[in-house]
Amino acid sequence: MQDMGIFTPQLTADGSFTFFSEEFGETFHSQQGAKKEAELKFVEPTQLRQKAHQPTLHLLDICYGLGYNTAAALETIWQVNPNCRVEWVGLELDASVPKAAIAHHLLNHWNPDHAQIFHQLATSGKVQTERLNAQLIVGDARATIQQIYHSNFRADAIFLDPFSPPRCPQLWTVEFLSWVAKCLKPDGRLATYSCAAAVRAALIAAGLQIGATFPVGRRSPGTVASFTNLDIAALSVQEQEHLHTKAAIPYRDPHLCEPADAILQRRQIDQQASALEPTSHWKKRWLFQSQLRIQ
Repeated sequence: MQDMGIFTPQLTADGSFTFFSEEFGETFHSQQGAKKEAELKFVEPTQLRQKAHQPTLHLLDICYGLGYNTAAALETIWQVNPNCRVEWVGLELDASVPKAAIAHHLLNHWNPDHAQIFHQLATSGKVQTERLNAQLIVGDARATIQQIYHSNFRADAIFLDPFSPPRCPQLWTVEFLSWVAKCLKPDGRLATYSCAAAVRAALIAAGLQIGATFPVGRRSPGTVASFTNLDIAALSVQEQEHLHTKAAIPYRDPHLCEPADAILQRRQIDQQASALEPTSHWKKRWLFQSQLRIQ
């Protein structure tokens, strides 16, 4: 766990800040804009602006981190409907991250009236007001997601925001995402920044239908998933073919307790044994086709 004093704010292109994780070797957000990423990769794909007209919304934020996704969600919901009651659960491994975000005033880019909410979440893990019932649960999400499911919490929107699959494969496995899917309402939506074929294959294995979201801060899109394909744009032919390559061999963690290196090693063995097309062939084929179109 990284010491709170080590977290140093890093400016992103939209004027908001992020942190770098020494443990995972990555920043928490895209350098192109942490605030923009929260709004465009998580809030918009889960249709919270449209759903805010409901009297109550249930949100599940997996890997709460600095709190940006939730901050963007609450701001959007209450702009549309100030009376919407939000039932919220956040999962976070490292309690020092949200505390550091508060200490560095990084949530000031959102509605200042909500500042007390994030301060309370970071310090006590609970907020109870007339329009918000929130609980931040600290621990390994592989265990806490099962607690969420057994508590009968079902989400209208799930934000899936771990570090990248090669860095944190524990939270991208078929087994973990199957528990996540169980916590989604029949008409709910899950959004993540990742478009990795292994992630998309795991979401499909969990019974979800998937589509692409608009790229933010990188060339590749994110992913939105739901039990229904209503209003979800279909994947491109290129993306569909990607799901039939070795890249789509998913991460596995049968007992939801293995370390990252064991999960990575198992997937490597599965890929070597697979008869699927090598991902390099798929890349060359589409590169060749793109060059033909340019000519």
